[in-house]
Amino acid sequence: MMSDVLEEEQGADRKFVSALARGLEVLRCFRPGEASLSNNDISERTGLPKPTVTRLTHTLRKLGYLVYSEKSGNYQLGSGVLSLGYGVLSGMEMRARAAEYMDDLCSGPNPHVTIALTERHRLSAVYVDVRRSDQTVALTMNIGARLPLAFSAVGRAILTAMPDEEREHMLHLMEQDKPEKVAEIREGVAKAVKQVAELGYCTSFGDWRPEVNGIAAPIVSPDGSRIFAINVGGPSFLVSPEELTEHYGARLVAACRALSLSTDGKRV
Repeated sequence: MMSDVLEEEQGADRKFVSALARGLEVLRCFRPGEASLSNNDISERTGLPKPTVTRLTHTLRKLGYLVYSEKSGNYQLGSGVLSLGYGVLSGMEMRARAAEYMDDLCSGPNPHVTIALTERHRLSAVYVDVRRSDQTVALTMNIGARLPLAFSAVGRAILTAMPDEEREHMLHLMEQDKPEKVAEIREGVAKAVKQVAELGYCTSFGDWRPEVNGIAAPIVSPDGSRIFAINVGGPSFLVSPEELTEHYGARLVAACRALSLSTDGKRV
């Protein structure tokens, strides 16, 4: 349960504000394509007691982060959340710097690939920018979409760029969240670390979803303060592992290394 992960992250940190963390977890419950959620839905997803959820949703509604429907009794995300998101994107230098590289990757030989720039948020890799072909058959992930760190190529790429101690901490949190998949998590991340060391990128061919193939490479911001990753992926029946590795692997690695090294927004 996510509430257990929150407690694990809090630990003995006296500066950690649990009420704030729980409120943010409520907002994270909303997923792309879902119109609304009830207090029961939110309680099930967060593991928080319903009375606690009721107080949190009431407060978030008062602040404009949630909108309540009298007819359905459900909540939707409000414009307050949108204003926060735009503030993040407008201040993200890496997003602007990566745009040209992402466009170049998207113009490659396969018209069905999706290119995404991501950054970690808790146990997910969050899309902060995306490029896709004009073809009707492509992944429909949009900005704000979340992929699991443990199973997606882009999530694993982010993990590989972390210091060993930090990555081990993240592995522990992921195992707490998915105790039934401990071996799978460990094996996937260990494989990704080895791949990035040898190839510069890591893979996920059906590991996240059976119908999705992807490769990804990490980016460390020039000042070392943030880790991003770019992935190239698509539907498995249109985007094969061989095509990704042979036609996109080297280009992806070159782009991510350039973004990690450049400091003036220009290609190196």
